Amino acid sequence: MTATLLIEIGVEELPPKAMRALADALADGVTQGLRDAGLAIGKTSRYATPRRLAVSITDVAEQTAPEAVEKAGPTVAIAFDDEGNATKAAEGFARSLGTTVDALAREDSDKGERLVYRATEPGKPLADLLQGAVDSALRGLPIPKLMRWGDSDTGFVRPVHWVVALHGAQIVPLTLFKEAADRNTQGHRFHHGGTIVLETADEYARALEETGHVIADPDVRKARIESQVTAAGETFGGRALIDDGLVEEVTALVEWPVGIAGTFDERFLVLPREVLISTLQEHQRYFPIEAGNGELMAGFVTVANLESRDVAQVIAGNERVVRPRLADALFFWEQDRRRGLAAHVDGLARVTFQQSLGSLADKSGRVATLCNRLGEAAGADSDTLARAAELAKADLLTEMVGEFPDLQGVMGYYYARDGGESDDVATAITEQYAPARAGAPIAATPAGQALALADRLDTLAGIFAIDRRPSGDKDPFGLRRAALGVLRTLIEGNLSLDLRAELDHALSMQPVEPAEGSLEALWTFHMERLRGYYAERGISGDRFDAVANLGLRDLVDFDRRIVAVDAFGREAAAQTVCGAHKRIRNILRRNASELDGRSFDDRLVEPGAETRLAQALEAQRDAVTGAMRDEDPARALAGLAALAEPLDAFFDDVMVMAEDDTLRQNRLALLQALDRLCREVADISCLALD
Repeated sequence: MTATLLIEIGVEELPPKAMRALADALADGVTQGLRDAGLAIGKTSRYATPRRLAVSITDVAEQTAPEAVEKAGPTVAIAFDDEGNATKAAEGFARSLGTTVDALAREDSDKGERLVYRATEPGKPLADLLQGAVDSALRGLPIPKLMRWGDSDTGFVRPVHWVVALHGAQIVPLTLFKEAADRNTQGHRFHHGGTIVLETADEYARALEETGHVIADPDVRKARIESQVTAAGETFGGRALIDDGLVEEVTALVEWPVGIAGTFDERFLVLPREVLISTLQEHQRYFPIEAGNGELMAGFVTVANLESRDVAQVIAGNERVVRPRLADALFFWEQDRRRGLAAHVDGLARVTFQQSLGSLADKSGRVATLCNRLGEAAGADSDTLARAAELAKADLLTEMVGEFPDLQGVMGYYYARDGGESDDVATAITEQYAPARAGAPIAATPAGQALALADRLDTLAGIFAIDRRPSGDKDPFGLRRAALGVLRTLIEGNLSLDLRAELDHALSMQPVEPAEGSLEALWTFHMERLRGYYAERGISGDRFDAVANLGLRDLVDFDRRIVAVDAFGREAAAQTVCGAHKRIRNILRRNASELDGRSFDDRLVEPGAETRLAQALEAQRDAVTGAMRDEDPARALAGLAALAEPLDAFFDDVMVMAEDDTLRQNRLALLQALDRLCREVADISCLALD
């Protein structure tokens, strides 16, 4: 018999940012544990609210399938003495299996006739397997910080108050954190303060929603939040700005979402858009409302965790809470504008960037010097870039950024414009942090690109110089993100420069002697990020290796080549050419000593396949090298594709390792010339093609 299995762990309020990951890990862990135990199972559903983690699995068998067992014992010669009596060896074998010697079968083997045990072991019941599966799943949860409560010597993400374990209508024995499982769950803390008795596992989600005012499925809850926030924004006469990250966080904070609109004083609309959004969204978990013209309105939507009998009081409370936050922001805005951005530059000398790497003023100086080199590649105006570099970190000392750190760069833009700086300078200041996150756009202006590169290169070089590079999943300085920002800015901004040389220069400017091997480690670090960058674009590792093996330092050139190589790898001729190149590389590696100082002599070729290959090589050499001079690797690879047929015929008809020394060495020289041509674009011998 099969039935739905339900496991629910009732807890105190979970950390919002961890809820989804915990629910996924619990469901995956329990599912895998049951599979590993040999149980037949169906579809898995995961549930999570602030007060519970649960997993429901359909069609779970009540026991594993019976298993045929066969074990070979001692030979008959050892199992019985001369009088036919069972020896200790036979009796011990039978006893270990819970049977008697008489019940054992006999069969022939390569060592003679021997005793054999055959039986069908009954399936193991779910009741005996569930505890181990759940315990294993709990050990694998990504718990940010363990808590202990009462006299418990074990910890969990939050104190556990109840456990449910049902297989169909039957309670399955399970004890977690000293709580024995039953069929009793809990509804909404305020709408339904009592116990909900589950008759069967299948009624879990429905019973919680209809009786307990709890939407257990986080995806359903998230969709309802989005719908209610949208509707509330429309009643206000605008459009609620729905940020997915905020929706996800609110989903982890409520069990019964109710969207409610509120207002704030219109005098706060003088604040920059980003300040209003940060205040409402990041600090209050409110959704801002935008008018049809794209400007923010003096309103917001919040999501309550209950249906209030007095909604006006709830709205008034929300408005009362946000008012002082907005008032503070307005005060900071007015104070900072009164002082001006440039007035903060001198103060950077009093703020430490990193103990071994000096102050923010020291960092700003290094960044300005790096900008002098990078500005030319980006095509930036030197005066604009110099001024932007000077002011880049000044907003870190403003009142607004001190209170709202996520607005660094953004406030620099507003304060620079307010202080009379050019739009180009102001834009570069805010673009120094671009791309701000994965998938975000890179800096759009030349000055912004140069400043973003310089800032990241200095940070990367400094932290590597003091040997504080990332390890494992620890990256306190965000160097992985910084390196990816460098790579994306160069490639997507089409900035041609020698990245390794720029890394070396950035290292040389640090106020400490770089740790041994810093440059090589820093370069390798960037290449690892570059491999991941292309993997996310669907370009496989063999394509990356083919280009990386050339040791290119210009990532614009690297990108042109890898895109062309990826397309070439899907062509019919690629398999022949790449396979031949692998063979050529292997032959040359084994016979390198015969090639010293030798070059190919077309007068020594024999008629037939060898001549046709030599002619094809001569015909395509100029086409391939000319295409590369024109920075057109796709055309160069098309030239290599023309070698497919003559290469195939050559290896079918010609013996490279001829007995005649002159003939053999000339053929090796021919292969060497082909190898050089094949590596004009990339080391195509790396390509893994079926």
